[in-house]
Amino acid sequence: MKPQKRLEARRLRAQEGLPYKAIARALDVSPSSVHKWTRDIPITEEHRKRNLAHLTPESEIVKKRARTWVETNRARRRAFQPAGRERAKRSDPLHEAGCMLYWAEGSKDRNCLNFANSDVEMMRFFKRFLDDCFSLTPDDCTARLNVYLGNGMSIEQIEDWGLSVLSLPRSCLRAHQINHFPTSSSGRKRDCLPYGVCSLRIRKSTWLIQHIYGAIQEYGGFDEPAWLDCERRKYDDPKPADGSLAA
Repeated sequence: MKPQKRLEARRLRAQEGLPYKAIARALDVSPSSVHKWTRDIPITEEHRKRNLAHLTPESEIVKKRARTWVETNRARRRAFQPAGRERAKRSDPLHEAGCMLYWAEGSKDRNCLNFANSDVEMMRFFKRFLDDCFSLTPDDCTARLNVYLGNGMSIEQIEDWGLSVLSLPRSCLRAHQINHFPTSSSGRKRDCLPYGVCSLRIRKSTWLIQHIYGAIQEYGGFDEPAWLDCERRKYDDPKPADGSLAA
């Protein structure tokens, strides 16, 4: 097979001016082999500029696949919004209040529901909204804490507070941050948030966040296409094997 691949590599280099790595991927050989086989073949200035701009036929195929993937996932997210719109038409006060609260305070992610606040009653109310309107279970939830030390409370006490507010077992806790103060305060204000900030995240919740977005648009009487493509965020979700919760 090597002689055949060598001939094909020389053809791709001479006729199409493909870069070494693109030829190597196409033929399933190493770039060094392609370089050895084709280094005597000059390419045109047009091909050289195209390669430098990553506009090879291969890259165009990759870009087309990427666009298809983006459109497929956008359509999937869009398909979850009508359920939220229909639910909004039922005039359910709890559903309306929960959706409006998320609009004001929730993280605007396209695939994951994440709600964080230091207000005890707000967190408790939002959790009730999720439980009553969507029948979520503790297995669907994870909780993280931004813990401020130096307030006379231990980490265990703060953890117990967060879990009691959310009515969740300790298995839902994830590694928390310690003394991560907002830029505006830089840690100057002490004792103002003795329990820190509690963050509730719902796993695998594309359906849920897009339901809420659909409901918000129905309640508000507007359309917001950007919520289908808003920023995708990466959430750290480590769960220490030893059960400890050090940051």
